[in-house]
Amino acid sequence: MSGTILVTGGAGYIGSHVVRQLGERNEKIIILDNLSKGFEESVLYGELVVGDTGDQELVSELIEKHQIETVIHFAAFTIVPESVEDPLKYYKNNTANTRSLLECCQKGGVKHFIFSSTAAVYGEPAESSVSETTEKQPINPYGMSKLMSEHMIQDLSKASDLTHVILRYFNVAGCDPGGRIGQSTKGATLLTKVAVEAAVGIREKVYIFGTDFDTPDGTGVRDYIHVEDLASAHVKALDYLKANGESTIVNAGYGHGYSVREVLEKIMEVNGARFPIEEVGRRAGDPPILIAAADKIKNVLGWEPQYDNLEAIVSSALQWEKHLLKASNGETK
Repeated sequence: MSGTILVTGGAGYIGSHVVRQLGERNEKIIILDNLSKGFEESVLYGELVVGDTGDQELVSELIEKHQIETVIHFAAFTIVPESVEDPLKYYKNNTANTRSLLECCQKGGVKHFIFSSTAAVYGEPAESSVSETTEKQPINPYGMSKLMSEHMIQDLSKASDLTHVILRYFNVAGCDPGGRIGQSTKGATLLTKVAVEAAVGIREKVYIFGTDFDTPDGTGVRDYIHVEDLASAHVKALDYLKANGESTIVNAGYGHGYSVREVLEKIMEVNGARFPIEEVGRRAGDPPILIAAADKIKNVLGWEPQYDNLEAIVSSALQWEKHLLKASNGETK
């Protein structure tokens, strides 16, 4: 068991899965979330403090009061089109608040920092499989806001005793296989979430953005990682840092991908019914294929995925969406 862990954004989609896994290991956890995107009922373990990551007085008080040893930082906005329309919102919440949090960590003597980053830092890479050393050229404020945070974390580690693991997420999908928590975010843009909403009748249809890519079926290919495996990567990162591991950056993906059409077909197959699909033009900045080179996360962190299976991913997402639909209709079971 580790020292006390502060999880920012721990009531959100990915954060809540990490909190649950940490709680199942009897870790002592403090969750800081302003509940703008997260849900109180998703926090199954630890103590939830409702507040903002940018509130230095509150964060410093939590670090001192609970003798925080490790910070796992999820709190961020993640919608790419919104970041283009309102860049300062993203630089404030994602970048400036991370700087504020790091200052509190430095003053409070926090030892370890685990950061939720993104494959968006790579932009539109020339190669389809990207490694951690691939050139970083983000093409939107969301990716840039995360890359700037990465630089701050690395620079602080060089100037202090803080050690870190930065995880660059690929396409996160699926939900807790136990059905206890899931992707509940309103207005989500992740493909699997949008598609399972269509499967249960919440959305009229699903759009395919681009069918003329240089891929086997013409639609974009992405590396989809089950949220449960992504959560376990954070737990592995914690163990790695506790064992005096050196600061590092790892891609969080499986090393292979599925096309948009394959994902949609699998959801319809699992659900036993089809839903309308409309094919439209490409979105700016969408590479044909984006897959993680996933050797480093396995070799350095000792991470072994357990849910590397498209049917497992979409089945858990569909199960959770049906649960949400029943709950919204007043059904308890």
